[in-house]
Amino acid sequence: MNSAVKQPGVFSIPVIVGALGFFVDVYDLLLFAIIRKPSLASLGLSPDEVLSKGELIISVQMIGLLAGGIIWGILGDKKGRLSVLFGSIILYSLANIANGMVQNVTQYTWLRLIAGIGLAGELGASITLVSEMLPKEKRGLAASVIACAGVCGSVAAYFVYQGFGDWRLCYYIGGVMGFLLLFLRANVMESGLYQQVKKEGVPRGNFLMLFARRERAWRYAKGVLIGLPVWYVIGLLITFSDKFGLEMGIQGIDPGKAVMYQYVALAFGDVSAGLLSNYLRSRRKAWFSFFFIMCVFVVLYFLQGTGWGTAQTMYLICAGLGFGAGTSVLYITMSAEQFGTNLRASTAISIPNVVRGMLPLIILLHKGMRNLSGSYITGGWLTGILVLSLALYAAFHINETFAKDMDFVEA
Repeated sequence: MNSAVKQPGVFSIPVIVGALGFFVDVYDLLLFAIIRKPSLASLGLSPDEVLSKGELIISVQMIGLLAGGIIWGILGDKKGRLSVLFGSIILYSLANIANGMVQNVTQYTWLRLIAGIGLAGELGASITLVSEMLPKEKRGLAASVIACAGVCGSVAAYFVYQGFGDWRLCYYIGGVMGFLLLFLRANVMESGLYQQVKKEGVPRGNFLMLFARRERAWRYAKGVLIGLPVWYVIGLLITFSDKFGLEMGIQGIDPGKAVMYQYVALAFGDVSAGLLSNYLRSRRKAWFSFFFIMCVFVVLYFLQGTGWGTAQTMYLICAGLGFGAGTSVLYITMSAEQFGTNLRASTAISIPNVVRGMLPLIILLHKGMRNLSGSYITGGWLTGILVLSLALYAAFHINETFAKDMDFVEA
């Protein structure tokens, strides 16, 4: 019985519950990108304010994710992986329901900050838990199952809004789904590796330990850098695809539809990346393969400005970008595999959220580049060159983690 608990299968209860949790997480996380324009317009904002306040709110939400990633990561190592899974979902479910009641931009902004903090704990804690419980050859596949189910949350958000047409109701539905998930969480057990480290009295959750040694700090930084292209694509190119389209002379682009196309393809990308890494027995080789796909579609995205782009080509290219963003499941899995049990939750939870939290800097960088170049489009591809180059450099220097033994601690 104990061995069955310690080494569950790819479709076991911990993986399924983690997948459903990430489904709700992504539903909420990407909901704002889908309903940004109608929700802000209903609060009385002008089209220019919808753009500027939309950039502000998504940036504040990502700052919340950054802060939450550190907070939940420390708690995950100090108090346990399950404490994060319960606490985070309660916080963002309450914030979701409150989001449906906002009356002005200030309330909206603060609640997205709180929601961001809550959302930060879900994915990393789930990946940490299953990475420590599953056989090492199945970790990548389980992470792919979780990631695939998660990205379907954004597709659900799109169709919920299309079906009901009420952005407030979309937030209420997200909150209710979160609370329903709590009942399933009661059947999930704590990681055996974590319990053993706790019993041995090993220092846990000391976030400053990550930066006490140069090698460990660089290991952490590389985990962040290889994840940045995903949020350059999602947070800039796709979230603001309507604005890029107008600058390219393409009319009628719905950013919510662009997000939906991207995330449908991302579901396939995550599964394909997990399968490829298992086939190649290498996280790094699979990452490079999907990074190349992403770069090809980034180039195609900006080439639409040469006169051949249409709304449909934009949606298809967004789908291609989503498939290439299958690198996301790889860098998140690697962030759990790179570090010892006493710092694993701190890194696996914080790294994806530091990546998400870097979006305000990516948006700020784009503002600087477009002001410098005098072109919204030129600013976009200059930003991409920098972000993609940093990720490529980090990937060349990161260690392979496929089938790495997880039973170790950081001294």
